Amino acid sequence: DLPGETFADWYPDATALLIGHEHRGRSELYRYDLRTRALERLAAEPGTILAARPRPDSDVWYQLTNARFPAATRSLRDGLVLRAPGEPAPEGVAFRDLDVDGIHGFVVEPAAPAPHPTIFIVHGGPASHDQDAFYPGVQAWVDHGFAVVMVNYRGSSGYGKKWRDALVGRVGLTELEDIAKVHDRIIADGIADPKRVILAGGSWGGYLTLLGLGTQADRWSLGIPIVPVGDYIAAYEDEMEPLKKYDDALFGGSPAEVPDKYRESNPLLYAEHVRAPMLLIVGQNDPRCPSRSVDVYRERLLELGKKFEEYRYDAGHSSLVVDEQIRQVEMQIAFAARNLGTQEPIA
Repeated sequence: DLPGETFADWYPDATALLIGHEHRGRSELYRYDLRTRALERLAAEPGTILAARPRPDSDVWYQLTNARFPAATRSLRDGLVLRAPGEPAPEGVAFRDLDVDGIHGFVVEPAAPAPHPTIFIVHGGPASHDQDAFYPGVQAWVDHGFAVVMVNYRGSSGYGKKWRDALVGRVGLTELEDIAKVHDRIIADGIADPKRVILAGGSWGGYLTLLGLGTQADRWSLGIPIVPVGDYIAAYEDEMEPLKKYDDALFGGSPAEVPDKYRESNPLLYAEHVRAPMLLIVGQNDPRCPSRSVDVYRERLLELGKKFEEYRYDAGHSSLVVDEQIRQVEMQIAFAARNLGTQEPIA
């Protein structure tokens, strides 16, 4: 048995299966012979395989990315087949694995000596996971002198069903326990400057950022919640019907049925404990994390006299406009520079 996630495709002669396997944020390819039941690992390059397909000549083409390079199509037999047109992206800095009490993730460090200003970029989902892949935003932070930490907390996909379902019934708080353990390790190992650590993330990662800023106020110097959930009750009321069903499964019912579960996992409850300045980034037409939930949270921050900045853009859960994506990354790096004395955005 292969732990993690798998997919399968037929070889053209139907005598074997191509098996894709992903675990701990990296991918492998296997050939499974249906007659002999032999499983042979294939010599794919290391990283994350986004797609793979056997060819009529028994070669396999696959789309691969890793921290150093964007996705490109490769052949097991001949290497690089096709990459995106135009000037290649600058080579990124490789990820290093993190293992803390069974929690896996990645850290990437700049060339300067540690300890570094550090940003925890928390993935969304929650049933998603960080991979050894080319993330331009991650590399931008490294270029500006930051270490970047990514945690595949309990609730993430890619580590089996038990790990993915471990947050059920204690939503948000479970994930943050894992993030806190990694935070402790990163500081103990001398990687992070404890006075300059940012908690950031988008979507579910934005929700965890707001929740973490309130429940773990002594850990974080700044917060950058992007398209977050601010008030879970308002979000539930406004979200799409399939997401209501998903929340019902996570919490064990609706807010009317299990109000205490939603209350203990609601960032709004902990807003008074927030100490770190934050930059809220909100999609005005977001159907997944409706903006009204942030409106409610924002009003609470104002009532409490908390320090925050806000940026709203005229799109949904994210923007597909490249200039807008760049603008938001520049804005985040500039926010860090104003508050932590780190490097201003590179023009």
